[in-house]
Amino acid sequence: MPHPAEPSDLPGLSGLDLAAVVAEEPDPLLFATVSGAHLYGFPSRDSDVDLRGVHLLPVEGLVGLREPEETRSRMWDRDGVEMDLVTHDLRKFVRLMLRRNGYVLEQLTSPLVAHTTAAHAELCALVPGVLTSHHAHHYRGFAGTQWRLYERSGELKPLLYTYRALLTGIHLMRSGEVQAHLPTLTAEVPEAPARLPGLVAAKEAAEHGAAQVPTEAVRAEVERLHVVLDAAQAGSGLPDEPGALGALHDLVVRVRLQQPQD
Repeated sequence: MPHPAEPSDLPGLSGLDLAAVVAEEPDPLLFATVSGAHLYGFPSRDSDVDLRGVHLLPVEGLVGLREPEETRSRMWDRDGVEMDLVTHDLRKFVRLMLRRNGYVLEQLTSPLVAHTTAAHAELCALVPGVLTSHHAHHYRGFAGTQWRLYERSGELKPLLYTYRALLTGIHLMRSGEVQAHLPTLTAEVPEAPARLPGLVAAKEAAEHGAAQVPTEAVRAEVERLHVVLDAAQAGSGLPDEPGALGALHDLVVRVRLQQPQD
């Protein structure tokens, strides 16, 4: 089972009481992890904290006449840090897992764990059964969106997000492993540009700082990584369709039926 980390173990999160944040939620959380720049390995001193997780609606919240609150989102300031918490009900989250959605798989498998349960461990164990070669489309599309944002803003943050998405996609196609940490990807993907450690170091100074890079050289690197991702997808041993639908269905039913009733 994943183990909750102490705030002092989470980069840039020392002093935050994440357990208290979890305890404030109206329904039980099956897990809560840190995502965003902290997960990706390039938080700034002024980065907000992106918490993502799964809540468990009561049965009456699903079978009654009111629309279920399948997604909850709130942003607030806590101890001088901007917090961003988004959770999905278990059923919705599992449906997202069964799509080519790498984002929810990164949240699920994040090593920066604020809260965990046995159901979280079961979901993590089923991740290999939902991975497909089509997850490359998610990372290709996300990289394209971030690159366009970089071109408009000139900021370092979307440029790093572009590199991170492409390298995560390449690594996933080759290894079948969801790895979102850019410094780790830089070491494990041979095609990673040599400039990345320097860009990560520069990002630490400011969340929205300008990217001091030669634009044409960077554009060439990004285009080359797209080609590498295409080739990795073409040669990937990942299947075309997820195979864990039955196991995930059984998990959702069992967890729902086992939840305490008032």
